[in-house]
Amino acid sequence: MSLQLQHWKINNLYNLKTIKMNELEKELEKMDIHYFGTSGHIMSSEAFLSSDNNVFLDVRAKAEQENLKLPLKDFCDVLEIPVNEMPKRINEVPKDKLIGIFCSAGIRASIIFAYLLSKGYTNMKILAGGYGPLTDALKPGKILKKISK
Repeated sequence: MSLQLQHWKINNLYNLKTIKMNELEKELEKMDIHYFGTSGHIMSSEAFLSSDNNVFLDVRAKAEQENLKLPLKDFCDVLEIPVNEMPKRINEVPKDKLIGIFCSAGIRASIIFAYLLSKGYTNMKILAGGYGPLTDALKPGKILKKISK
């Protein structure tokens, strides 16, 4: 490979990374006290599972997903896409449905929330609280209410 071609590839890669970082920076600039103070970025598991036209996005590690499945079959479709697989699988995430982003503690969900924002997604929420609130939202009475609709 010629030196000129190597420089061209390096410059284009740098420009691509700069463009992607600029997209994320634009989204971060919108996240002021009003944004976080109104909790527009989070939703309870119960409210999410009560809504319609939604997809549960499980971003836990593959080993976590394999050891604790969250099928939610009576509530919504589930996508299992670990954080490290998201860039290659982003096309699986629909833009026309409410996306509830879940992980065990919220950190990975927050990372994916910011990532999806930078990719033009707008209809999504971080599911607050991890496993506890999710299992509370799946108690027998709440499942009965959902399947009785």
